[in-house]
Amino acid sequence: MSELPAIYVVDDDASVREALSNLFESVGLRAAVFDSTEAFLEVARPDVPSCLVLDVRLPGVGGLEFQEHLHRRRVRIPIVFITAHGDIPMTARAIKGGAIEFLAKPFQKDDLLAAVYQALDRDRALRIEERALAALRARFETLTLREREVMQLVAGGMANKEVAARLGVAEITIKVHRGQVMRKMNAGSLAELVRMVDRLTPAPRPASGPTRGTYTKE
Repeated sequence: MSELPAIYVVDDDASVREALSNLFESVGLRAAVFDSTEAFLEVARPDVPSCLVLDVRLPGVGGLEFQEHLHRRRVRIPIVFITAHGDIPMTARAIKGGAIEFLAKPFQKDDLLAAVYQALDRDRALRIEERALAALRARFETLTLREREVMQLVAGGMANKEVAARLGVAEITIKVHRGQVMRKMNAGSLAELVRMVDRLTPAPRPASGPTRGTYTKE
């Protein structure tokens, strides 16, 4: 059974909220609408593919500041910005922050729908990847500390003999550990094991700079 996607619209204009709700309903999509980012945060959201259609200018916390707030809180939801007062710096800031699209009002309904479908497709793909990574981490947790050492060294390019010398054990012992690693990780080849290690190794985090905008509702 497929997951029903969730579309959220945040716009302080009631006529826009109604129009977008009707638009999404006309193509078989259901949307929840809000007049502020604060109202959006107060609602429990189901764990399904989602998209946030977000106005830039809002009372209280604006759309661009809210995008940064979600990023800091590690809340991952694809955003499609809409605005009647956009400019190039706003667009660049939104897209750099990961937005799917930045549409100027009045926009074509087909352009909005295309952006929303793209956002939902991206979120579905990310959720599939997250589930696969969670399963991989669960398999990794079944390894003993020694097996994890062997896994890292073998994936780093060391032969069994070299691993044995590094760890101060017999080569036959490394062969046994390596076999256990391959079995527990469900790796069909060394190349596959190397890819698993790469996925389990966090990427270096970029240096953080000053963040534009603040959000006081924590």
